[in-house]
Amino acid sequence: MKRTFLLNLALLVFLNLLIKPFWIFGIDRTVQNTVGTENYGLYASLFSLSIMLNILLDMGITNFNNKNIAQHNQLLQKYFSNAIVLKFFLGIVYFIIALIIGFFLGFSSHKFYLFSFLIFNQFLLSLILYVRSNISGLHMYKTDSIISVVDRSLLILFCGFLLLTRRDEFIIEWFIYAQTLSYSITFLISFFIVYRKINIFRIRFNYHFLIIILKQSYPYALLVLLMGLYTRMDMVMIETMLSDGALQAGIYAQAFRVLDAVSMFAFLFAGLLLPMFSKMIQQKESIAQLTKLSFLLIITPTLVFVIGTIFYGWELMKLMYTEHYDESTHIFKVLILGFIPIATSYIFGTLLTANNNIKQLNIVAGIGLTLNFTINMLLIPHYGGYGAAIASLATLSLTSISQIFIAKRVFSFHTHYPTILTLVAFTTSVVLAYSFLKGILENWIYNLVLIGIVCIFLAFATGLFRIRELIQILKKDMVED
Repeated sequence: MKRTFLLNLALLVFLNLLIKPFWIFGIDRTVQNTVGTENYGLYASLFSLSIMLNILLDMGITNFNNKNIAQHNQLLQKYFSNAIVLKFFLGIVYFIIALIIGFFLGFSSHKFYLFSFLIFNQFLLSLILYVRSNISGLHMYKTDSIISVVDRSLLILFCGFLLLTRRDEFIIEWFIYAQTLSYSITFLISFFIVYRKINIFRIRFNYHFLIIILKQSYPYALLVLLMGLYTRMDMVMIETMLSDGALQAGIYAQAFRVLDAVSMFAFLFAGLLLPMFSKMIQQKESIAQLTKLSFLLIITPTLVFVIGTIFYGWELMKLMYTEHYDESTHIFKVLILGFIPIATSYIFGTLLTANNNIKQLNIVAGIGLTLNFTINMLLIPHYGGYGAAIASLATLSLTSISQIFIAKRVFSFHTHYPTILTLVAFTTSVVLAYSFLKGILENWIYNLVLIGIVCIFLAFATGLFRIRELIQILKKDMVED
């Protein structure tokens, strides 16, 4: 199992390193620089609102399905047809509620137009994620890894063509239309893959079955709703609370882009772990070693990345954007610290989800939402996006620490003080490395890469990465396979 995890993690990371950074920094960033900070800020605010509401599209079905299909593959035939019908029904509900909220927020006709396409795109994304949950639940990890980059690959193709050939005419609407086309194609591809695994697919409305599914999955839905609110409400609150809200939301979006990009990798990491944890828990296997291994694999490069980007925050913002990079830098240095608790949550939160500790996760998320909303209300009027960044960091830190303590109690994990001390020593060493080596090379990008390489050697020197341990795991699982 550990060998499978490592090999598929390597494929997942390789594909996403190949595609998603180019999408985020090559296309998405270029779109913002092309259409302007204010126009992109309006789009970013509406996009965040559509994400906050998208739990209505899923109601926890995807996480519930991933866990159950991983444990009981034979349920695919029973669940798939009915769940697709349910997803379309939820799509109608989501569309109606989203438009009503837009009405109460006083949207103009232009805002309604953009928002309508964005909520349709969220519906398509929800369908893709549901179909992919069946693919990963069937342990088709390689296939799922490839599907995970299809939509972004198509977006790069479509938007890249428009930016190269008609950049002077490019408008934010084209960006949204390209998303619609890319998501539609990706859904059809992923649907066909699952369709080949079932004997019969019938479009039918089984009322009793759908009620059962909703009853079983609503705790997952509540969790996704609460997390979606406290991770995405900041941009919506900035745009609605400030007189120059669209501009300030655009500045915040500039700072948020890097965090959003690296969080995608942590999310993919969690998507790979969920079915593995679920199966191991069902078979009553020890998950301690996989938990420790996965945590160290994600937290070590996370620390190197976060510390490095804080040291080179201004240079990074100036490289990426043509305006407002000074303001974005201050926000970015607070926001990027949030990647440490995000990476931690994607390990321990995923473990608790696999073990069905949804009630505890919902309580933590509810407290996080209350804290985030309160801090935002207090700080945004005075500090704008910087205040929202503080609220985000405080919320993410609280929720991740709480998840660690809950997982420790539920699984009777022992506190391994040598590992904690090693992480502290490693973090201190990384800070010192950036402090003393910054500026050693004239080109800051080369300097950043050089220090990153030094930090990787530090990871091996401190024992966080152990080649012998990884080789032993691979050999052991080869024998078991």
